[in-house]
Parts: sequence; structure tokens; C-alpha cells
Amino acid sequence: MGIRFDKLGVVIAAIAAYAAFLAPFATFRANRIVPGQGRSIVEALPSGSGALLLALVVVATVVALVKTPLIWRLVASVAVLGALALAIGAAGTFLTPAGNTFARISPASGFWLLIFAFTLLLADVLTRLELSPLARIGILVIAAVAIGILLASGSWDSLSILKEYANRAGSFWAEARKHLTLALGSLAAAVVVGLPLGILCHRVEPMKAAVLNVLNIIQTIPSIALFGMLIAPLGWVALHVPGAAALGIRGIGTAPAFVALFLYSLLPVVANTVVGLAGVPQAANEAARGMGMTSRQRLFDVEFPLAFPVILTGIRIVLVQNVGLATIAALIGGGGFGVFVFQGVGQTAMDLVLLGAVPTVALAFAAGIVLDAIIELTATRRRREAVA
Repeated sequence: MGIRFDKLGVVIAAIAAYAAFLAPFATFRANRIVPGQGRSIVEALPSGSGALLLALVVVATVVALVKTPLIWRLVASVAVLGALALAIGAAGTFLTPAGNTFARISPASGFWLLIFAFTLLLADVLTRLELSPLARIGILVIAAVAIGILLASGSWDSLSILKEYANRAGSFWAEARKHLTLALGSLAAAVVVGLPLGILCHRVEPMKAAVLNVLNIIQTIPSIALFGMLIAPLGWVALHVPGAAALGIRGIGTAPAFVALFLYSLLPVVANTVVGLAGVPQAANEAARGMGMTSRQRLFDVEFPLAFPVILTGIRIVLVQNVGLATIAALIGGGGFGVFVFQGVGQTAMDLVLLGAVPTVALAFAAGIVLDAIIELTATRRRREAVA
């Protein structure tokens, strides 16, 4: 039999080949804002280390390209990702001139493409292994701990993004708190308002179309436009409503950002509540009614538990959406990681942009994995209860 190629492996191999042999692995800049000079893997790493990394990438690429056992593909992807994490730190140390505090070393396109290619391979392996929800969360925790160890060890301290962090450590964590407050606070408010509204829409059919149409219209308004539209009314409230300004309500800042995220969050919560309740089997309602349950008892003891996985899916959508949208809040003084993104754009300092973008992406990714696992665990438990 001839060699069989994996379809996804062909894509991974093409990306890895370009990234390893044609694209720059790291970028050297004399200071944080001047144009950079690309360095290949061999040029960016100490003698011999670059060749070893290339050899590892080639072997892992062959494993991905050819149909191989899942354990081989798992080992290959993890080995390359670990080696890349160590190599980029070594490149930062190697390329930084001794005693030079102005030089900046950043991961270049080759590094990011290699990370993408072998993360894709790892994700494919984990999907095929059909891991349990708790196992997926465990892998996420292991990855977070490994990154934490690398950060604590100082292996990446010579990289430009860590130098940007070192200069802004205090403000970074302050903006992180604001970002989480906006994302989680607006989600909590949307759940408090959206769940009863969804239940009401399910019970009162004429109300459903009107509410969902209004929320759909809000959802189509671009985020920056909605932030801007809220400045005038909230500014008026701050001026004319006693105590509003003391609560932090004003035309710019956290208030309009919070309100905008809250409004964006309502549609997924309300719509999924309606869909979840509508999907409750009629037989379950009839059985509950036959047992003498009141309408309120049926809602909380039968309908809501059965609809909960669908409702939780809406909450997942909102959380991932809000983590990303909270970045835009910096444009109106709302704070969050967007502060670094827009500062970096204004200063043409891409590593400052990454200082805001990387944790935002990481938070959204982690939130998606954790809530997907919770949804699956909840749905599995409901199925077991139904069978029992």
C-alpha cells in the first residue's frame, strides 16, 4: 500500500514549511517604534539550536502529513509547541546586544504561523480523542500553568511584549480588572434582565416577536456607533438626575460601555431562553400538570432545568462576545485591554498592541472552552436524569 496523506496534514505541512524556511522567526528592532529586521530560525537562535528546532519541525510535519496514530500526532504537536515557546525566549536573549535596553525582539510571522499550524494539529487530535469535558478543562489548566511557569522563570523577559508589560505592570492589572468588570458585569446584568424577559416572551406569544425584533435591531448597530449614541443620553442623566454622577454615570467612561455591552448581551440570552423553553417536550409538561404542579412549579422544576443547556449556550455566546467587545470600550474612556491596543496603534508600537490583544484572545478562548465543558456536563446530566 502507498503512503496515505492526511487532508488536514497537507495544510499543516504547507504552513509549517513556509513558516520554518521562508518566513522570519523573530524581528529585531533598534528601539520600540523603528521598522524591524526579520531573522530566520537559524539566524535568531544560538549555533546548533536553530538546526535542532528545524529538524523537530520537519519530523513533526511528516507526522502530521502522513496518516499516523493519534498518540504520535499528540506528542509531535506538544513537542513543537513547547520547543517554540522555549526558542522564542532564547531568540530574545541571543539577539539582544549586551547592555542594550532599547533593542526590541519580537516574534515574527514564522513563529506565529508555526504556533497556528501545530495548535491546529493539537486541536484536531484532541477532537478525535473525544475527551470528556473535565479532561478538556484539565488540559486548559495544564497549558495555563505551563505558560505561567515560563513567565515566572524569566525565559521571555527579553521579548518586547514583556518589556512593554514591565513598564506598565500596574496599569496592566488595573485595566485587566476593568476589562473583566465590563465583560462579566454586563453579562450578569443581561442574565438578570434577559431570563425573566425570555420567560415572559415564551409565555406571552404576541410579545415575543416585538421584543426579539427590537433586540435584533440593537444587535445590528456597530459597536462604536452604539457607544457614541449612548454618550448624549447618559451625559444628560449625569447632569439632571441627582446622584447619578456619584454612581459613575457620565457621557464617557465605563457607563456607556457597560450599557452598550448589556444591550448587546440581551439578544442571545433572551432568544436562547425562548428556544430552550419551547424545546421542552410537551409530555414532560403534561406529566407535571397531571401531578398537580402549578404553573410556577412547572417552570422552575421541569421547564427551566430541561432548557438550561440551551440557555447556557446563549450565556457562552455573550461571554465570548463581551470579552472581545470590551476592547472597544477604551475608545470612550471605558478602560480595559483596549487601552494598550489603541495606544500601540497610535504609537506604531505593535508589541504594545499585542499586550492588549493577547490576553483578550486568551480570555475569550478559555471562556469558550470552560463554558462548552459546562454545557456538555449539564446536557449529559439532564439526559441521565431523563433516562432514570
